[in-house]
Amino acid sequence: MFSGPIEDRLAIRELSETYGLGVVLNDPEIWGSVWAEDAHWDFMGTQLDGREAIVGLWNQAMSGLAAVSFQCLPAAIEIDGDTATGIVQTQEVLKFKDGTTRMVGGLYTDMLVKRSGRWVYSSRAFKIIAEYNPQEG
Repeated sequence: MFSGPIEDRLAIRELSETYGLGVVLNDPEIWGSVWAEDAHWDFMGTQLDGREAIVGLWNQAMSGLAAVSFQCLPAAIEIDGDTATGIVQTQEVLKFKDGTTRMVGGLYTDMLVKRSGRWVYSSRAFKIIAEYNPQEG
């Protein structure tokens, strides 16, 4: 589940935390900084290629939200030279601009690459594992 140099594993954990901070602050610059320029994102079946397209969809998704609490926990990181794979669990509380809320537990399956000494996501796939909508009871 966890293998490779500790300094690389720490850098990947911090990358995940930077991703989460970008979500909470609704900051596309911070959030977009974690992606490789040629990254791929499978967002619940929507396939996107390239950082620009990925950040564009994320901005669109975030536009309906008033606030987000986002926590992530790396569950696996395996380093192989300048590439890595990982799994990240997430817990989100979403507050929409219309006042409704939604809680989501998700799972990211990641591929990462080390470029110019810095880890970035080359591919992420996200799926919802569990969710609760208080309005629905």
